[in-house]
Amino acid sequence: MNFKAMTDDERWDAVQARDKAQDGRFVTGVLTTGIYCRPSCAARHPLRQNVRFFPDGDAARATGLRPCKRCLPDDVARDENAVIKAIAAIKGSEEPLALADLARRTGYSPTHFQRVFTRHTGLSPAAYARALRDERARQALSEGSRVTDAIYDAGFSGPSRFYGNMEGRMGMTASAWVNGGKGATIHWAVVPTSLGEMLVAATGKGVCRLSFAEGREALEERFPAADLVEGGEEFSALLKQVIAAVEAPVNGFDHIPIDVKGTAFQEAVWRELRKIPAGETRSYSDIAAAVGKPNAVRAAGSANGANNVAVLIPCHRVVRSDGTLGGYAYGLPIKEELLKRESF
Repeated sequence: MNFKAMTDDERWDAVQARDKAQDGRFVTGVLTTGIYCRPSCAARHPLRQNVRFFPDGDAARATGLRPCKRCLPDDVARDENAVIKAIAAIKGSEEPLALADLARRTGYSPTHFQRVFTRHTGLSPAAYARALRDERARQALSEGSRVTDAIYDAGFSGPSRFYGNMEGRMGMTASAWVNGGKGATIHWAVVPTSLGEMLVAATGKGVCRLSFAEGREALEERFPAADLVEGGEEFSALLKQVIAAVEAPVNGFDHIPIDVKGTAFQEAVWRELRKIPAGETRSYSDIAAAVGKPNAVRAAGSANGANNVAVLIPCHRVVRSDGTLGGYAYGLPIKEELLKRESF
């Protein structure tokens, strides 16, 4: 992210919070000691008047400061390069790579590399590799590839391994992904709420669509070959929970199951959105940093907009860096009202 996108007050708040998500975005120079640190440095905080912020270690060293021996701020760039190298190795390998192998390639111990990789991507190396493989399978299936071909091309050793890995996660069978939801049953309803007409749809796993001012046509676009069933006894109980969550989001909704799919990056963003407490907001840059991609602010915004389950994945809690609301798929009045309801 551009150094100028943050104010010094925001940087100081990050230092006070020892926010690891800000490491690599700037360094903190302490003029009285002659050193510069990561924002997350565990050392005792200096006085504010003795602090100056720099975009990176090069800029800090140019003024005569030296790196802190405790937090090793210059290692941030080394960590990023190691993660980039590991990701390239994971993507280029036909077989799963062991953590020890990845660590050896990057010059880290396995334990330390696992921490570095997880901090930067939001996933462990093994989880990242699985997500990449799943994404490749979904992509191949959505493009109409034969199921068997897609399974092997994605890196699975065979159909049994694929179906075992996807069980309980995809919501629909592999064939259903190829055929626009063929064979899948999705229960749905449009109900009145204080925010307007709300569409709720769910597979047997959980809510797959929550939106406003939409109807059956919107579901048919997403799942043209699925069996769309209006209402249903079991669905009715889930629907009541969803309505209660929308009418009083401050009460929480983590107990409501959802069934959503996206790329590895999108799903990482959606996980971060669900971590934002009611009554709080985050900026797009905050979300990008939280998933280990501080420069991917625009991509984080796109992932935010690709959310298919409004409220339950609270994309309404993301605002612009200047504090203004930004956009919302269902109109700013609904976003404004949701935030208002959560502020009590």
